Amino acid sequence: QVQLVESGGGLVQPGGSLKLSCATSGFRFVLETMSWYRQAPGKVRELVASITGRQRTTYADSVKDRFTISRDNAVNTVYLQMNNLIPEDTAVYYCRAESYVQIWGQGTQVTVSS
Repeated sequence: QVQLVESGGGLVQPGGSLKLSCATSGFRFVLETMSWYRQAPGKVRELVASITGRQRTTYADSVKDRFTISRDNAVNTVYLQMNNLIPEDTAVYYCRAESYVQIWGQGTQVTVSS
């Protein structure tokens, strides 16, 4: 079955960096568009970034030029490099395979605070 396991979150000061990972299994990763979403307390879950099987990327305006999504098809993993973090980036971050929209991992908490 489809499995998504996010990791790499933590507490970081404003201006800092984190790299999230999402290990996947149960589907043909190389063909799949993968996305990162986030959900802050009291807010709806929002799309942060996506990457297609052909490595085309898209970003939310709020993270453009700060975040980079990438993938390693050899290990079925998608990454999110987050630089110049701000308190508004505080959220639980989730990855998703866009052909399996009902399936979410457990998420990883990112907290940006001094």
